[in-house]
Amino acid sequence: MAVYTDVSDEELQRFLAGYDIGTLLAYKGIAEGVENSNFLLHTTNGFFILTLYEKRVAAGDLPFFLNLIEHLAARGLTCPQPIRSRAGEALGRLVNRPAAIFTFLDGMWIRRPNVKHCGAVGDALAKLHLAGADFGMTRRNALSVDGWRSLFDTAQGRADTLQKGLSQAIGSELALLEREWPRDLPQGIIHADLFPDNVFFLGDRLSGLIDFYFACTDALAYDVAICLNAWCFESDHSYNITKGRALLKAYMRSRGLTEREIAVLPILCRGAAMRFLLTRLVDWLEVPPGALVRPKDPLEYYRKLRFHQAGVSARDYGID
Repeated sequence: MAVYTDVSDEELQRFLAGYDIGTLLAYKGIAEGVENSNFLLHTTNGFFILTLYEKRVAAGDLPFFLNLIEHLAARGLTCPQPIRSRAGEALGRLVNRPAAIFTFLDGMWIRRPNVKHCGAVGDALAKLHLAGADFGMTRRNALSVDGWRSLFDTAQGRADTLQKGLSQAIGSELALLEREWPRDLPQGIIHADLFPDNVFFLGDRLSGLIDFYFACTDALAYDVAICLNAWCFESDHSYNITKGRALLKAYMRSRGLTEREIAVLPILCRGAAMRFLLTRLVDWLEVPPGALVRPKDPLEYYRKLRFHQAGVSARDYGID
């Protein structure tokens, strides 16, 4: 979540007049994240989230995202639900951008996940994959291996301003990933961005999943690799195999990984690290002037990539 576009009191009041969510008492921007502009609304009916869609989120993809979260909720997953206007529309327009209002989820995201949190995420990820199996829409993953080259081209000339030699290191790894990327894995709906700030907890109990704006159709095991990168490294960038084992065991209790998925887990983890290294690098170099957003450190994922490059096997991630 983030704020790229400010909204005046008058504009917001006019927009909310089309919804039956009570009278606005207060609102404030949410400064975390990198994709959309988000605001916490407090009305006489409670709390809601207002999202303005911009940047990489294409307007044509919004029906996919909104229908998906309604589908998942109908199958037992807890995720924010769109509030429909009095006209029955889930999408509106505010400050010349597509906009939607969502229910508010109780809980908070965990800044230092423990083993129990990792296990809960593994369980939720498997249930998401199973719940999405009969979802009738598909969406190509524009940020998978076929999309990384264009991101690299955008940042290549300036990458060394962040760290000397970074451009060459990324180029070499990207060529390897393009050559060796597995394309024969079980496919389905993946979240593709299930980082700690997109998972809410009440204590050790997972209370909901948010931000489905990278959700797409891709290899299910790639989603597992994204979560291993996001949840199982410590602040010194060392991999915590105990956390990894908890996440993987919980996932595999609901959806077992195939032998092929297990065999290629290391290359999937390298690819997941490359994806977030590249998008963070582009965001770092291209934050719009005046945006109320804190870009995330691309080098975090370069250090994780170095771990994955060190000849690891699936056993090194916690698969016994």
